[in-house]
Amino acid sequence: MKVRRVTDPKNRLDGDEMPATDAVADLRAPIVSSAHLAAGGSPALSETEFGLMLAVNAFERWVVRCMAAAGTPNLSPLEVIILHIVRHRDRPKPCADIALILDIEETHVATYALRKLEKAGLVTMRRAGKEKVVEATAAGIEACTRYAAVREQLLVKPLRTSGPSEEMLSDVGEVLRALSGYFNQAARAAATI
Repeated sequence: MKVRRVTDPKNRLDGDEMPATDAVADLRAPIVSSAHLAAGGSPALSETEFGLMLAVNAFERWVVRCMAAAGTPNLSPLEVIILHIVRHRDRPKPCADIALILDIEETHVATYALRKLEKAGLVTMRRAGKEKVVEATAAGIEACTRYAAVREQLLVKPLRTSGPSEEMLSDVGEVLRALSGYFNQAARAAATI
């Protein structure tokens, strides 16, 4: 195995191998996916972006596999998430609100997911005045209930015994929601360049 020496720990990529003597000194170096971005004004932001990439991919893989384990396979991550949003509080929701809740800019993406969920018999859509509303069917409610049971067993239980505290998880959620605002504002600014 070839060991590549990293002279600047700020430019270390996750997975870069280091000599054992440098390993202890490098424990606090940021783990990033793009050293050229970490070299800018906020190496910590690059580290956060890399963490977000990993978390998004892991989360999407989790929701799909959890729903499949719960007996409802072949849904995309967005379809699983939308099903849970629709089920929230067991009240009909305007289709437009689902895209708003999830901050989906291209509403046709949410509409396509809703149509697929309707075809699978998990939601129904109807008109309520001028709006189209969606609600979970009995099959959709049952799929969410089974998902919750699998989630409790495979994710919640291990997290409660060896993972971050409830307070820390709540703080992380708050930080992620705040970061989404910064990313959205930067995206709007980038669209004007």
